[in-house]
Amino acid sequence: MRLNGLHHITAASANIAQNLDFYTNVLGLRLVKKSVNQDDVSAYHLFYADKLGSPGTDMTFFDWPHIGPNRRGTDTIAGTVFRVNGLPALDFWEERLRSSGAENVRKENFSDRRLLYFEDPEGQQLYLIDDGGSLFAGEIWPRPDIPVDYALRGFHSVILSVPQLSMFSPILTKVLNFELQQHATWLDGLTKAAVYTTTPGGGSGTEVWVLEEPEAQRGRLGAGGVHHVAFRVSDDEGQLHWRERLLQAGLSVSQQIDRFWFRSIYFRVSAGILFEIATDGPGFSIDEDPEALGEKLVLPPFLEAQRSRIEAGLTPIGEKH
Repeated sequence: MRLNGLHHITAASANIAQNLDFYTNVLGLRLVKKSVNQDDVSAYHLFYADKLGSPGTDMTFFDWPHIGPNRRGTDTIAGTVFRVNGLPALDFWEERLRSSGAENVRKENFSDRRLLYFEDPEGQQLYLIDDGGSLFAGEIWPRPDIPVDYALRGFHSVILSVPQLSMFSPILTKVLNFELQQHATWLDGLTKAAVYTTTPGGGSGTEVWVLEEPEAQRGRLGAGGVHHVAFRVSDDEGQLHWRERLLQAGLSVSQQIDRFWFRSIYFRVSAGILFEIATDGPGFSIDEDPEALGEKLVLPPFLEAQRSRIEAGLTPIGEKH
């Protein structure tokens, strides 16, 4: 059994109003769910995705206004790669991002892949990749200022930084059933990198890129950093299979946690890298009309009785904390 690629990537923000503006009005993603961090209900949890909130398109953020800035380094989830269709799309985004004030916008080559690198207002490391016109199973959220042919098309890969590849690779290949696709050199021309895939032949959201950075300082999560990455399974049965497999491999794994829109298990593959395996369903339309996703604060049923207290503890987005 194999994982079905990336499900979502969750990061931290200290300025959620600025974050909302960038991911919706600049990147053109749809806010498909406005909720709270279920483990810290004082914090918003925003979900940006395609029109439907399809698994594999969903970048989410915890609102932690008092967290310090992210410290980049090794033993971290170091970047997120979104798909776009074709080199003209990269040209479109290079111009759009520069005009929007995005930081450090530049084109790069990684192996035979053409990338556009940029950072969000808090320094989140993001990439767009020409996906060669491969199939996109989601549905574009249309915007008049972004041609449909150039819109973001979900995830291509996530980037990890580790101190020693030989220690980390067996977790991906022997435990999680990834295949090593190729060794490569990273953008600086010096750093060793490796490309792993959940699916032979690759495909949408099926890759993990791992950088070996033995001399780098250890990273520390802050605003502009990634908290965890989640991989997809179709259903509870598949998730149970993976939980048993991880336990047999000697990893510490959480019990299944019902997030209402999906169910999750969590496990650390290192001190700084947290993985999740999440089910595809039930999905974000279970409690909202698909045409009205993200328009109001939504709580899962097990938090609804606390709504008054939770809402009283939240600062309306756009107001100062």
